Amino acid sequence: MTTPAALSWTDANQQLMAAELGRLRQRLGASDDAEALASTLDAARAAMPAPAAIDHLADSFGLSAFERDVLLLCAGVEMDAQLAAQCETAYGEPRRQGASFGLALAALASPHWSALAPVGPLRRWRLLEVDESAGLARARLRIDERILHYLAGVNYLDLRLHSLLREAAPPAVMGEAHRAVCGAIADALALEDTSDAPLLWLLGDDPPGQADVAAEVAAMLGLGLRVLRADDVPAGHAEIDALATLWQREALLLGSALLLRCGADALPDAALRLVESLRGLVFVGARQPQPLERASLRFAVDKPGALEQKRLWRQALGLGADRSDGALDGQLDASLDAALDLVAGQFRLSARTIEAEGERLAPLLVASEQPASVMRSACRNLGHARLDELAQRIDAAAGWDDLVLPEVQQATLREIAAHVRNRLKVYLDWGFADKGMRGLGISALFAGESGTGKTLAAEVLARELQLDLYRIDLSAVVSKYIGETEKNLRRVFDAAEDSGAILLFDEADALFGKRSEVKDSHDRYANIEVSYLLQRMESYRGLAILTTNLKSALDAAFQRRLRFVVQFQFPDQALREAIWRGAFPASMPQGAIDNAKLARLSVTGGSIRNIALNAAFRAAELQAPVSMAHLLHAAHQEASKRERPLSDAETRGWA
Repeated sequence: MTTPAALSWTDANQQLMAAELGRLRQRLGASDDAEALASTLDAARAAMPAPAAIDHLADSFGLSAFERDVLLLCAGVEMDAQLAAQCETAYGEPRRQGASFGLALAALASPHWSALAPVGPLRRWRLLEVDESAGLARARLRIDERILHYLAGVNYLDLRLHSLLREAAPPAVMGEAHRAVCGAIADALALEDTSDAPLLWLLGDDPPGQADVAAEVAAMLGLGLRVLRADDVPAGHAEIDALATLWQREALLLGSALLLRCGADALPDAALRLVESLRGLVFVGARQPQPLERASLRFAVDKPGALEQKRLWRQALGLGADRSDGALDGQLDASLDAALDLVAGQFRLSARTIEAEGERLAPLLVASEQPASVMRSACRNLGHARLDELAQRIDAAAGWDDLVLPEVQQATLREIAAHVRNRLKVYLDWGFADKGMRGLGISALFAGESGTGKTLAAEVLARELQLDLYRIDLSAVVSKYIGETEKNLRRVFDAAEDSGAILLFDEADALFGKRSEVKDSHDRYANIEVSYLLQRMESYRGLAILTTNLKSALDAAFQRRLRFVVQFQFPDQALREAIWRGAFPASMPQGAIDNAKLARLSVTGGSIRNIALNAAFRAAELQAPVSMAHLLHAAHQEASKRERPLSDAETRGWA
């Protein structure tokens, strides 16, 4: 004798629903044998490998036996033609379809009038809809389509929420610090009822990491995770209430937690009202917490540190591991190690980003003759999208040979580059970061009048370090509205942290000038903005360069927090002659050009470049090699811009 194969849950659930609807047909007057129906129902219930959909729904929403049967009756009208015909006959009105509350009160066991109360589970959770146009007793009852499909064994996210929510899977790769946070949250929730758990704030600068932590914790509890952007929460109170009801219904039906993901700014009022009304397991991913009336717990989820990022990169690239998918070999492992130090020390990437980029880059690195350059370029490109909206990217084409400065300034610039290259070794391997993070940011002040080479020096550093250079327009950052300047600065620094970019604040004295004596609230807030900038400069992982034409205008307290100060002096005649020698490309046709005579012209390197360029255009128009006469004409043009005529001593013998 063979044992019959066990039914799948879906087949068993459909069999049970058919038996339940047979029981209801008998209650409405069908001539079926009651004992046979009861036996069929018992057998169907015994065949269920897990609770049936109707039982899970009734338990989840606290339905009474009568409310359970009302819901089944409404489902039966949609699923069973015979039951629908019985309801139509019971009305005594041809073509009146559906079930009514009066019919349910008359035909079903243990009836109670409160089953259709607005605060009762049937209506509170929108399990069914009531058409009250004919009065409550004669009102037609209609089951919600989402609930009808759920009872039939088809479980999906309510279509009304599809455009708002996305599913988040547990991460394949996670840093040790984030795993520790997951364990701490699980320990905290072990003492709580998850149906009414406290709100969980996930705070920090790693939104993908926050989603990973939330998904991992949910998975540990046997739940899924859905993510809702805070900006997508509707503004109206009625819409917020409807969203809260639908989500909490879905949380029970799907077995899911919710992550409300905040943007760069604080949670909007609508999102705050939503989280106040929600129950169940709810996470909020944000930079900073906000005051709420409901109980909450806070956990820090920041981007992985440099050492952890390096470990994640090695894992993502398959370095130092036996892999059969063409992973990087030992020789490539050694050549990339130094590049990983720079990448991990300069860029701040989430574990999810590292995993995705590592998978994409691994075959490219194997095929490339310069794998380290490929890797640095890929990391730089990751930050372009955000920073390009906030600052101007400068193409750093200049090298050390293009920079004509005294030896002292040249040596200081090379020292800046050395600090950036060796951050990971000194701070982490050698333990300086263990003494405290304050003052570990690399910041430099380039002081000197316009045209002395401050921006050019920043370009040279960017090219040397193979990093992007972004110029920050302070006129666009500084705002007359209280709080806006600080917000703008935060956006710039946050975006730059991810990209590893060098930030160049031109004309820094516009914002970083001497802090004013406090006379009113505006003065007080202006000083707060400067203090905020000082704090961000000290904690910024990249290189921040400030330029000023007037060093004395800067606050002394601010200058003390700068690691490097480079004074770009007005070039003397020897330096000017060296600048003139490098001003003309080798391919440019030249006449008899005397660099020693040109060096008598008392101008900066920036003006020398302008003069050389304008002379080249004049010569091109005249179809002649560039000559001293062309340069004399261009020099007078440049002088007219400064409203300072050239002296005879400066141009004697030019032409």
